[in-house]
Amino acid sequence: MKECPSPHFKHIGLLYHPMIPQSRTLAAEILEFLEGRGVSVWVGSNWDEAAVAEQAASLDLFITLGGDGSMLRAARMASRHSIPILGINLGRLGFLAELQPHAWPDGLERTLAGEFWIEERMMVEAEYWHGGEKVGCHEALNEVVVSRGALARIVRLPTYIDGGYLTTYAADGLIVATATGSTAYALAAGGPIVPPELKNMLLIPLAPHLSLERAIVLSQGSVVRIKVRTDHVAILTVDGQYQVELADRDEVEVHASPRVCRFIRLQDHAYFYRTLMQRLGFAANESGD
Repeated sequence: MKECPSPHFKHIGLLYHPMIPQSRTLAAEILEFLEGRGVSVWVGSNWDEAAVAEQAASLDLFITLGGDGSMLRAARMASRHSIPILGINLGRLGFLAELQPHAWPDGLERTLAGEFWIEERMMVEAEYWHGGEKVGCHEALNEVVVSRGALARIVRLPTYIDGGYLTTYAADGLIVATATGSTAYALAAGGPIVPPELKNMLLIPLAPHLSLERAIVLSQGSVVRIKVRTDHVAILTVDGQYQVELADRDEVEVHASPRVCRFIRLQDHAYFYRTLMQRLGFAANESGD
């Protein structure tokens, strides 16, 4: 009898979305599939970061079932251990996931056989400061946003690039996005679409009032420092998932993280533009079909 080849990944973390019933059902099917091929599998909730952190050091691949939010959570957890991620989309758009639900059997067969390439994407760190002291730091794959709070009143944000003064934004807020984040909140705010392999940050103001309204693409390695000037509460939001209240004269610094996110890709290297057009509802070919 011919022996089956050893799978490329032998210890896989299968992360399901706890609020999507289909995610649990699909996780059970994938678990049976993987164990039948001699793969050790740990199954856990994408939302239980403490449990995932306990297991991560022993895993060599994350399979994430969910939408882009699930992928963002997985990215932050996986980057600490250089674990690649294979995403199966159960969300609306799924810019980050590689597979649609119907395609997972073939996709996993190819992944276990090593028929993939690794795409690395830049991540950023956002440090926030109060009274001259660093209070905390969060990592982001998409974007960091400094914005007004619940009151519909602008904030003033003196902004510095690599220590040099750029401008003071008078606006609802300011997005500092990665190339990955250029197709997320930044896109909705009128920012440019940037290829995901680039390591540049983007600045996009939100509803600027008599201040700089154009998006800016920064050079690789730039450091952004934002000072908060407000008479009410401002908000720091990281990847749309973490929120920190900011006060007048607090500061936020955003710079490239020493870690990167690693995605499993089964498509060709031109997949990004094809996927982009499909997700935005444009024609898949020049005939308009």
